[in-house]
Amino acid sequence: MENVRTTPAPLSGKIALVAGATRGAGRAMAVELGRAGATVYVTGRTTREHVSEVGRSSETIEETAELVTRAGGRGIAVPTDHLDPEQVRALVDRIDAEQHRLDILVNDIWGGDVHVEWDKKMWEHDLDKGLRILRLGVETHIVTSRFALPLLIRNEGGLVVEVTDGTEEYNKRYRKPYYYDLAKAAPLRMARALAEELKEYGCTAVCLSPGWLRSEAMLDTYFKVSEEHWLDGTEQNPHFAISETPTYVGRALAALAADPDVARWNGASLSSGGLAKEYGFTDVDGSAPDAWRYITEVDQESPTADVTGYR
Repeated sequence: MENVRTTPAPLSGKIALVAGATRGAGRAMAVELGRAGATVYVTGRTTREHVSEVGRSSETIEETAELVTRAGGRGIAVPTDHLDPEQVRALVDRIDAEQHRLDILVNDIWGGDVHVEWDKKMWEHDLDKGLRILRLGVETHIVTSRFALPLLIRNEGGLVVEVTDGTEEYNKRYRKPYYYDLAKAAPLRMARALAEELKEYGCTAVCLSPGWLRSEAMLDTYFKVSEEHWLDGTEQNPHFAISETPTYVGRALAALAADPDVARWNGASLSSGGLAKEYGFTDVDGSAPDAWRYITEVDQESPTADVTGYR
């Protein structure tokens, strides 16, 4: 019988924590890390026994962990409220006890959309809801990094990924309303600051944004379409044609994590579409949408959608 040479998975032996992996980009990033061979701890507040304030029982962290394992990695679900320092401390202590290292930290914690009053001015927006948005989108990332980074910096080559919506260039625009704008700008600055603090330890921090994400809620709640028939959503908004699956940003993360020269991106604002050009991956349909370039050059300028040259 002919010998078949097998190539080790690029992230075999790597330990990752994807904080905020219940659904959407977080779930896909966890799965793609697993597909590349990593052991992935996945956290969130929605489990098979408890539903978070997001209000979706259809996605759970246990299911995410199973998908990671099915993809070829090892998924470990740990229910965690990242606003609770003691829960986060216990999470990191568990990773340390079980793995003795952390190679990849992904801060994808969010859940603030349910509190956003999209058409309200700052002084009209409910204050409690606004502050909750900031706690969910900013404080959670800070608490998680505070406890996870001492473990990550034990070894050179560690990667921290702050996840937001929008590139640094695009987010120079006002992303109304006020509290949403702050929540989506903060991870960009967090990545820049951590990049400076991590350099001496041989570790890297970046900020990563998906494009127009066809998350579960975007499909079934906002556009009321299935992934199979997602193009039907263009009847409501023709620019939906530039949208992408969560897998696309998952592949972007896996490519970053497997890049031996990832430090060249230290402090950078990156996007799934931009990294696709760099690393050569595609979305699941074989296309390579560059959503933020499209949104800037077409969506903001024209009511007519034409994705030619953008995917």
